[in-house]
Amino acid sequence: MTSASTVAVTGDVSVAYPDLITFTTGVFEHHGVPAARARTAAEALCHGDLTGVRSHGLANLTRLYLPLFAEGRADPVAEPRVLADRGASVLLDGGRALGLWLAAEAVDLAVERAREHGVGLVSIRNATHFGCAGFHAARAVPHDMVGLLAGNCGRQRIARPPGARPALLGTNPLSIAAPAGPHHPFVLDMSTTVVPTGRIRAAERAGETIPVGWLEDTDGRPVTDPGALDRREAYVQWLGGSPETGAFKGYGLALLVEVLAAAVAGAGLGPDPEAFGGDGGPTGRDDDIGVFALAVAPGELRGADGFRQTVTALFGALLDSPATRPGRGVRYPGWYEAERAGEYQRDGVPLGAALAAELRAVADETGVAFPAVIR
Repeated sequence: MTSASTVAVTGDVSVAYPDLITFTTGVFEHHGVPAARARTAAEALCHGDLTGVRSHGLANLTRLYLPLFAEGRADPVAEPRVLADRGASVLLDGGRALGLWLAAEAVDLAVERAREHGVGLVSIRNATHFGCAGFHAARAVPHDMVGLLAGNCGRQRIARPPGARPALLGTNPLSIAAPAGPHHPFVLDMSTTVVPTGRIRAAERAGETIPVGWLEDTDGRPVTDPGALDRREAYVQWLGGSPETGAFKGYGLALLVEVLAAAVAGAGLGPDPEAFGGDGGPTGRDDDIGVFALAVAPGELRGADGFRQTVTALFGALLDSPATRPGRGVRYPGWYEAERAGEYQRDGVPLGAALAAELRAVADETGVAFPAVIR
């Protein structure tokens, strides 16, 4: 490892994945997070960079997670409290623990209960931002289980129900992950809006415009300036676009997440009359997030071998399907991300110049060594 003060970050760089994990773990430990959960949180956060989903990676360290500690909105040493335990289902108060760790714990507990009951459900209130939902859902896969993770955005409101004036819901992400036999696991990780806000903010940082269909203004006109989101001048659009092209599907999925993640747990709700006042622009913060973690053990129902044979055939048929374009085979969610992760683990994780400079500043501030640059 090289000291932060001796690393000149003047362009895009690549660093070894283990070193990136060590650095990020050290930063979380510096802010009071216990060592074991700091490492889990680091793996969850760096998962975005490892798989190429940079909008949910280390770019959020200074934008989202360190401010949670600075503002007292996250408790680095909080211990989740059991509110109800019914064997196959558990309700927890997260105590404002770091969501990057807490969501992983939820899936692990759901897996543990699924081993005994065939299915395990862990519902959490009072959680904080958990990063890539797919990272957490996929924790069930090595156990030959199907994992599902969904979370609302607490009381953050940035998307309007079709026909409504005020914003009442967040991006409400959800993910499902499943084994695929010898193939890369199936991992669907999606927001219920057309894009997550991280991609919009990434475009703003890069000085780029965004495509028509990502944001709309108060009157429903398209907005291509990504900065309009944080200026509270625009709303994220639903998956499906306008009501005529399927917005009610994205909106309906967002409500599904709100019910499963928030209503079941008793977490903060997006839809609330407090949003009716003012100018109708985006309101609230992503505090008191609700989390829904589910693990399903098909082997407890039909035998593990039968399930493995089925998913091998399912995803193998997709991969073997004749393609419309030679050299570009049919793939499924999670395949490209797994390929990219393998490449980056071998050759180093790329960091843009701006992000590398940000992380160098964090290294100087915390005294945690900046990773050695591979190239």
